[in-house]
Amino acid sequence: MSNLLISWQGPVQPAWVDYNGHLNDAYYLVIFSLATDGLMERIGLDGAGRKATGHTMYTLEVHLNYIQEVHEGVMVEVRTQILGVDAKRVHLFHSLHRQDDGTLLATNEQILSNIDVSNAETGPKTAPFAPQVAALLLPLAQAHAALPRPANAGRSIALPVPRK
Repeated sequence: MSNLLISWQGPVQPAWVDYNGHLNDAYYLVIFSLATDGLMERIGLDGAGRKATGHTMYTLEVHLNYIQEVHEGVMVEVRTQILGVDAKRVHLFHSLHRQDDGTLLATNEQILSNIDVSNAETGPKTAPFAPQVAALLLPLAQAHAALPRPANAGRSIALPVPRK
């Protein structure tokens, strides 16, 4: 989808590959974390923005779905869709794709909270997004609101409880 934000691109690094010869499960989340950093840069919460506002974002919840294995050196990209936003939080959906053919490899859904880290006495506290951040985040969320909801969004994890 052309309206999705490409939030990270790069090759699968040799150090990320496990004994099975494919991307280790933990490194999928590393890639998605880098993509979240890419989103933060896009909305003004890069290093300079964090310093200027005294704000950052903390991850509150993560859901990760492995769709297909990926091997060392494969060029991948993360496409990001904002599913929801309020004054202090953002609900996002990342999808990991092969760059060459767009094959879906994994999905990652996150809830992030805006955190004010500027007060050393009180420590980190949730806070509304700074106006300059909201001014970049809200139009992105509005543009993404018209997109279809990803199939894996909102999934839960469970197995049936064995009955006696």
